[in-house]
Amino acid sequence: MYANFSFYFQMLTKPFVVICCLAVAVLAEEKYTDKYDNINIHEILENKRLLTAYVNCMLDKGKCSPEGKELKDHIQDALETGCEKCTEKQKEGATTIIERLISHEKEFWDELCAKYDPEGVWRKKYEEQAKEKGIIIPH
Repeated sequence: MYANFSFYFQMLTKPFVVICCLAVAVLAEEKYTDKYDNINIHEILENKRLLTAYVNCMLDKGKCSPEGKELKDHIQDALETGCEKCTEKQKEGATTIIERLISHEKEFWDELCAKYDPEGVWRKKYEEQAKEKGIIIPH
């Protein structure tokens, strides 16, 4: 009798372990790639030619560098999820970029908003969060 119990117990536990492993894999927090996290954002923001190239990529007006393509591929998802898949470095970079565009490159900010937030939904949603970081989002 003990042998039968052991056999059935093993038969039941193996699928359970497999299912648990799959559930953990699915529930594990997926992050965007961090391979571009060490890009010098300030260098891009201070170089009008580089900044224009990135903005044109985002607006489908020009070619995209690998980094620009990665950003473009994930920007809508990041907006919709509050950047929950972003690394800490990416969140810091986003804050820096938003602040710079609003205060020094308003025309780029307006064009990007027109494309990625035409109804103002995301600007409204993140307004309080931005204020906490000292950023006033124009409407």
